[in-house]
Amino acid sequence: MKDTDFLIVFILDDQRYALPLSAVNRVVRMVAITPLPQAPDIILGVVNFQGQVIPVVNMRRRFGLPEREIILTDQLVVAHTARRPVALVADAVMDVISSSAQNLIATENIVPGVEYVAGVVKLTDGLILIHDLDRFLSLEEESSLDHALETPACKNQIPKNRTLETP
Repeated sequence: MKDTDFLIVFILDDQRYALPLSAVNRVVRMVAITPLPQAPDIILGVVNFQGQVIPVVNMRRRFGLPEREIILTDQLVVAHTARRPVALVADAVMDVISSSAQNLIATENIVPGVEYVAGVVKLTDGLILIHDLDRFLSLEEESSLDHALETPACKNQIPKNRTLETP
């Protein structure tokens, strides 16, 4: 990260997480998610965002958090990895914060080999885990997702009227 980076902070259960703002396209209200056959377990399904079919990632499952029903007040963080756009389900999106390098601790300095987490930000009111979307899906999950997205069933099952619109 640079000397000062901006992070978008979101919540799952009572824990705060963050993504670099540069990886986020926008935050939108929850919409119906279309199941995607043959997708990895980490994928809840897909949504149509401005004409593009985007996989929805189940971060609760990835982080070993308790599963819960998706509710209308949940939000989708539409972001991008180096390979593809993704939507992440969040209980709430809190804020955009500025984080200086002095408040950032790289994960290899805490626990080497931690997957999905790029670092931790120390704030006066607690810690925020910063996620690395490029390491979020394993190579096997990426390959499985590519296959599921290429099936004719996927291309024909997302109705145009379910496109996410900006609030």
